[in-house]
Amino acid sequence: MSELFLGIDFSTQSLTGIIIDYRLKQVIFREHINYGHDLSLYRFKNGIIVDENSQQVHSNPLMWIEALELFFQKLLFSGINIKCIKAISGSAQQHGTVYLNDKFEEKIKNLGPNASLVDQLKNSFTRETSPIWMDSSTTKQCKEIREKLGGKRKVIILTGSDTFERFSGPQIRKFYQQYPQKYENTKIIHLISSFLASILTGKKAPIDYGDGAGMNLMNIKQKIWDENALNATAPNLKEKLPPLTESFKIIGNISQYFIKKYKFSPETKIIAWSGDNPNSLIGTGLIKKGRFAFSLGTSDTYFGYLQKLQFDMEGEGHIFGAPTGDYMSLICFKNGSLAREKIKDDYDLTWEEFSNILNKTPPGNYGRIMLPYFYPEIVPIVLQPKVYRFGFDENEMEANIRAIIEAQFLSMRLHSNWIVEKPNKIYATGGASANKEILQIAADIFKTPIIKFEITDSAALGAAFRATYSYYINQNSNIKWEGLIDSFMEEQKQEKINPDLTNGPLYDDMIQIYDKFEKFVLKNGANPEIYRKEFIRKYY
Repeated sequence: MSELFLGIDFSTQSLTGIIIDYRLKQVIFREHINYGHDLSLYRFKNGIIVDENSQQVHSNPLMWIEALELFFQKLLFSGINIKCIKAISGSAQQHGTVYLNDKFEEKIKNLGPNASLVDQLKNSFTRETSPIWMDSSTTKQCKEIREKLGGKRKVIILTGSDTFERFSGPQIRKFYQQYPQKYENTKIIHLISSFLASILTGKKAPIDYGDGAGMNLMNIKQKIWDENALNATAPNLKEKLPPLTESFKIIGNISQYFIKKYKFSPETKIIAWSGDNPNSLIGTGLIKKGRFAFSLGTSDTYFGYLQKLQFDMEGEGHIFGAPTGDYMSLICFKNGSLAREKIKDDYDLTWEEFSNILNKTPPGNYGRIMLPYFYPEIVPIVLQPKVYRFGFDENEMEANIRAIIEAQFLSMRLHSNWIVEKPNKIYATGGASANKEILQIAADIFKTPIIKFEITDSAALGAAFRATYSYYINQNSNIKWEGLIDSFMEEQKQEKINPDLTNGPLYDDMIQIYDKFEKFVLKNGANPEIYRKEFIRKYY
């Protein structure tokens, strides 16, 4: 009988489910559900609720519940032998929080198969919408927590990251301050990942170390809830949080609701869920020193495997627990695909036309530099969006197209210098990874080979890998991460994009000028125009 493993990813805009056959080393099922298109009640743009005046960005947790139900309905009629699914794990966008009343645990324990999940759980919330990672409305709370914990340096060493607007702790503090009675009535505060895992098991699910590290609440060294961080955030918070656990922990069997309604085996194991970034680490095969990845999606992330704990004392990067039991570094840039698409759409181009123009313009863009803050930025912190252009204006199409791509990867390299372990190869995933011209610029700027993956659903695949590993390790198998993942990766189509090392000196100089312009705009530094003109004379 086949041994199948299911990974489910709840991203910002969609759900993706992947089933792998461990013996065949193949993905045998893949399903996507777009929240805005496929769900009847949540036709928000891209599945999010945006209040631009307050920089608040939320989603409706009922939307995730309905998406989960729709996914299982599709799976039921897919022809897959559901009883062969040995284990399920999941992934969800990090940092988002779900606020539940004292009825939730009883409801998930006694779900009836004749009614939908939404109908049975719709009155379980003390907060009707959930703040997600795109929310940047908690600057006040970040400052308060940072000061209570003794400053940025102490917060970073304690939790692995500075306080960030999108992180769970500041969001919880804001809820407590704005709605103290609703906070008091809240029995459980889940992350999105542990919330969905709870529904699958029919009981309160723990938060894994990887997702827990994105809250500003977990002691990154000891991997426990930190009392000082909890007290700096909100009263009685520890009693409202689930416990923490290892990423490969079996947290229970699937609940009777899914056994009766969707024909799962009663022995199907549920593995602790995690965040999308730790899952993508596994899904892209980042299990060895020197392996890093770009995820070029709604936001762009640069992340990699770390053998040893280290910190970004500037407070821009993050350290999370990795599903392997080690650590991972991550830097998130909010102006990712949305910024690229803004430039493309402004000039009414197709992506093919966009790529052709990239090929026509030279490396360094004749010294024309952009700081592309189309939206509030996370790294570096930019709360008021504005696009800065030096040496050109918005009417120069070719200059703008080259400038946006060079700016994104110059910024990525500049702000990742704190990572001691340097890449010997970088894997590229996400929608923009399909564009070879973009990846060539990235390879040249990083002076590192880029491996283009056919896999675009790395978080869901990582969750499926985690389900597989956890199932067998708990069966006392001698399974190894390398053997599991590398055997799958060998079956995937890959394309290597080598850097043009003759462009190395140019980009080494350009990154210094880019750094000066950042400081000029964001920190009232000296005007670096003289250096930009020297760069032009040197290379053009």
